[in-house]
Amino acid sequence: MKLNRLGEFGLIENIRRRTPVGRDVRIGIGDDAASVKNRGDSSLITADLLIEGSHFDLRWTSLRDLGHKALAVNLSDIAAMGGIPDYVILSLGIPAHFDSEDIDAFYRGFEELAAECCVALVGGDTNAAEKLIISVCVIGHSSAKPVQRRGAKAGDDIYVTGTLGDSALGLKLLRRDRRNSTRKGHPAVTLLARHHRPTPRLAAGAQLAKKKLATAMIDVSDGLLQDLGHICRASAIGALIEAARLPLSPAYRALAGKEGCGDALSGGEDYELLFCARRQNRTQIEKLSIRAQVAITRIGACVPADRGIVVLDPSGKAVPMRIQGHDHFKKARLSV
Repeated sequence: MKLNRLGEFGLIENIRRRTPVGRDVRIGIGDDAASVKNRGDSSLITADLLIEGSHFDLRWTSLRDLGHKALAVNLSDIAAMGGIPDYVILSLGIPAHFDSEDIDAFYRGFEELAAECCVALVGGDTNAAEKLIISVCVIGHSSAKPVQRRGAKAGDDIYVTGTLGDSALGLKLLRRDRRNSTRKGHPAVTLLARHHRPTPRLAAGAQLAKKKLATAMIDVSDGLLQDLGHICRASAIGALIEAARLPLSPAYRALAGKEGCGDALSGGEDYELLFCARRQNRTQIEKLSIRAQVAITRIGACVPADRGIVVLDPSGKAVPMRIQGHDHFKKARLSV
């Protein structure tokens, strides 16, 4: 049904009917505000904005995938603080040409991930807009002291979860050749799955915080080197990264070609956790990797701040690198 026939309140009622009442939700969708139980002595709160034409292109992403990703990128921020997500608020600016089936597809992807991560949708807003605008706010808590970007010291190890560069390389290949990139069995399909449906590393983040293993942490949203730079500035340290240690997926290795590890260093939207830890905790981190069911790779070490961020090739020589990554106000990016 076209949204101009269904109307705003009909759409909201559709959303309310299909949204299960989450844990600790006292008043959910339908009133002026939600009422929820605060599960800790303080809350973690994060928000993100996705705008059609700046952050995603509906020519090459489905609305169901977009729903998943809109929530995943916010859950990743909670994971990077070592937190546990509880509630989510979703607001949409919807173009006139959309119909209720389009919105249903978006909510299906959103709600599938919410159910998987035990997050309750408790409210939001809808309005007409010239292009699709998605605003997500996640509220969570931490069972331990939240992990910040500051706290790393020279001598700490540097780790990353999962693999790097898949999302950026997948998007690059999709732009070059959409037919081959989406052909069944093509390695690019694996990369695009990582791009369209990132996995927030909630279990790993929560365990790193609970066991006090991470001295500083961030999620890789704007590129490894750029996000590492945030940790270095906050912690007043430098970093040495060994290119040979970067965790690269088989699909990435098969298709990177002349790109080498460039996308792994500077490509964004992997939504893996980048963290620092004391050298004496290496064995505990190996065990945590098994419990959280995600690969955790040591890729370098923290050094004094005056050494900056240096990438070493397999022979130990510094690789000339200009630290690049996404900046919302310096250049446009079409992703998702």
